[in-house]
Order: sequence, then structure tokens, then C-alpha cells
Amino acid sequence: MTETESIAYDVVVLGAGPVGENVADRTRAAGLSTAVVEGELVGGECSYWACMPSKALLRPVLARADARRIPGLQQAVQGPLDAPAVLAHRDYFTSHWKDDGQVGWLDGIGADLYRGHGRLAGPRTVVVTGTDGVRHTLTARQAVAVCTGSRAQLPGLPGLADVGPWTSREATSSQVVPGRLIVVGGGVVATEMATVWQALGSQVTVLVRGKGLLSRMEPFAGELVAEALTEAGADVRTGTSVTSVTRENGTVVAVTGSGDRIEADEILFATGRAPRTDDIGLDTVGLEPGSWLPVDDSLRVTGTDWLYAVGDVNHRALLTHQGKYQARIAGAAIAARASGESALETEPWGAHTATADHGAVPQVVFTDPEAASVGLSLAEAEQAGHRVHAVDVEFSSVAGAGLYGDGYRGRARMVVDLEREILRGVTFVGPGVGELIHSASIAVAGEVPVSRLWHAVPSYPTVSEVWLRLLEAYRDN
Repeated sequence: MTETESIAYDVVVLGAGPVGENVADRTRAAGLSTAVVEGELVGGECSYWACMPSKALLRPVLARADARRIPGLQQAVQGPLDAPAVLAHRDYFTSHWKDDGQVGWLDGIGADLYRGHGRLAGPRTVVVTGTDGVRHTLTARQAVAVCTGSRAQLPGLPGLADVGPWTSREATSSQVVPGRLIVVGGGVVATEMATVWQALGSQVTVLVRGKGLLSRMEPFAGELVAEALTEAGADVRTGTSVTSVTRENGTVVAVTGSGDRIEADEILFATGRAPRTDDIGLDTVGLEPGSWLPVDDSLRVTGTDWLYAVGDVNHRALLTHQGKYQARIAGAAIAARASGESALETEPWGAHTATADHGAVPQVVFTDPEAASVGLSLAEAEQAGHRVHAVDVEFSSVAGAGLYGDGYRGRARMVVDLEREILRGVTFVGPGVGELIHSASIAVAGEVPVSRLWHAVPSYPTVSEVWLRLLEAYRDN
């Protein structure tokens, strides 16, 4: 093991995914010297095993589904997808799992990249062990930002490791379409990957322990997605737990709580996430290895004046766009404190504090139909003690939806705070609704009064006219 002498930076960032990249971008823009440490690919989970490959896989699936609803196109797109072409397109979007472009971007902003495993070694100190055996000791004059993200969490089933189960990584990077695939879970990864592989030719069985899919959204979201998966040929079973998994002569055998035996070529467990904090030296600064890291609204770890936890690791909102949002705020907060300002004295645009993580988190599930939401569901708003009322509208009442072809099915819900007359949450389910959700995010985050929303006139004939239908339903209720 070769040791180098300590190198001092203003900021050291652990993790070079989208979150770490954005922290580094903001601290470099503020003139702070910045080191970035990465043990895998620069660009992180999102670029190579999550957002980009999954959406590249889903896009042809959704485009075909849309085309099949359009008279004049329906007959032309009845055949199967070209699976090798879809997988090759996915490979292109992941840059074939090479990070040259991302490394070049880091170099372009003037951040120094250290490849290897980074561990805290006491306050403001990070030791990086490279694959070449060289150890670099980095010290941070201002801050260390932990941006190591999360990993798939597998259940504690005996012998599971011997089965070689898929996680989200294998599900988004597989070069082979399995003939039969079991998907365990009912959340975003489970529903999106079930949609992909069923469309590419797998016979998919979805096993959901709970009552339905997408349990963190309004109930109708999961119901509509389950209906579509079933119509596509998938077998969706709710209230079903897996008690054992084995691989017999290459075949995966899953046994359910009711004793059913299900065989497949592969099995995907999409059963939650865990923080990548188990081996980054948290114990050297009085924190528990493997734990989520609690932070204040400037993303500084509770009880410290130098350590920040940004993105998935703080467990506020496990979404790439929220992590990047937090990263911009953390970078601004670090720069403010370095210059002697108070990072919690919010500027008019709230540059130094994260507020959207509390009540205005948007999310899109790229299934067919898409499910998109922002803010609180009706149940969450009621549990939070708000006096609310929900209004629902079927997209069939919107003229623009009819232009998308036969059989456009979808629903919208608006949760209104009756005391303040603002929106607490909005949910859309239907083809293409992901492009509608930002308007809802603005309404929720901006606390736009319902009376003012009447003056935001939707263009005709577009699907966004659902806003007018929702307002009418609220007025008439």
C-alpha cells in the first residue's frame, strides 16, 4: 500500500452520481476547490443502472402503446418489439457503461477526481484507496458532502444469494430477455420493469405483498396500472408474499405464503432501498455505519458543522431530481458558510434551504398508463391534519385526450386545502401525463390559490384542459 501526503481542498464530495456532480458544480462555481471521490462510474446509479437505462427501455414500449390507440396506426404496430434493437438503444443511452464523457465534464468545471473507495477518517478527513493500491488522504477546509446514494435492499430469505436474484441493476442492464420473469414488489421499479420485460417478450408474474401497486400514490394509480399490466399478459398477484426461493437446474422456483410454486428464468426483487453508508467511515465521526443520515434544511448532518448528506442518503426523497435539487442547495449553503454568511437566512428564492422535500415532491412512474403525482395524497393530507377535499375527473371528459386515440383511460385528482384554498396534492394517471406534472408542481409548491388557477387558461384542445375540469368539479361539489 502506497501512501501519499495529505492534500487539502475546500470541499470533498463522496460520490460522483448526479447529486455529487451538482454539489461539485455549485462549490466550484463559488470558487471553492473541490475533490470528488468515486469507486464506480462517474455519473452514478442514475446514468447507468436507473433513470437513463430504464427510460430508454420504456420509451419504445410506451410509444408502441400510444400508436396502438391511433386509428390508421393500429394495424401497423401490432407486431412484437425488436428486442435486440431496444437493448442496443439502451446501451447507447448508458454510453455502454463507460464514463469518459462524465469525467470530461468534471474536469471541465475544475474538480479533481479521485477514483477508489473513500472513507471518512475523522472530522473533515477522507482517505481514498485506489484500485492501484495508492492511498490519498484528503482534508476539507469547509465541508465533506456524502453523496453515496442508495442500493437495492434484498429480503432475508435463506439461500437467496445462491439464486442470483436480479435487483434494479440487473433489470436495467440485462442483455437477454428472460422467457419468464418473477417481479417481487409493487413500487416504481417493480411496475416499470414489469412493463418493460412483458413488452419485450417475457412472461411476467408480479408478486405484491400489499393490497395493490404503487401504494404511495392515490389508490386509483395502482389500480389502473395493474389493469394495464394484466391486459398486456402479466400475472399480477396482490396480498402475496414469497417465503422461499431456490434455483433448480437453472430454473428459479419461488414459493408463496399460500404454498403456490412459481417457476421462472429470473427473479427480480424490487423491495426497497438501503443507504450506501455501511463502509464510508461513519463510525470515525460518531455516526452509525449503514444508517440514513438526518439533516437540516441546508442538508448539513444534524450535530455537525462540516458534514453534509445529500440525495438518497438523507432519506428525505429518494428521487434523482430531488437529489439534484438538494445538491444545488447544499452547494449554495456550503459556499455561503465559507464566505461567512448564514446559510439558513433564506434569500427570496430560497437558495439555501430545501423546502420542496416536505410537501411538493413530484414523481413520474413511466408505466402504461403513466402515473404522476406531486405533494400529498388524500390519505397523507388527512393524516397530516389538513382539512381537505378531493375532486376526481376522468380524462375521457377532456377533448384533448380523445386525440390520443381509442381507449385513452386515465384519471386526475386534486386535493384542496379547504381552509387555505390551495392545493395540497395532484395526481394524474394516463398516457403521457408525466409532461403535465410540472404545472401541478408549480401550483403546489407556489401555493397558488384556487381562485387564481381559474386564470391559468389551458390551451384547447390539449390534455392540460383537465385543469379546467378539476376546477369545475371543485366549484360544483
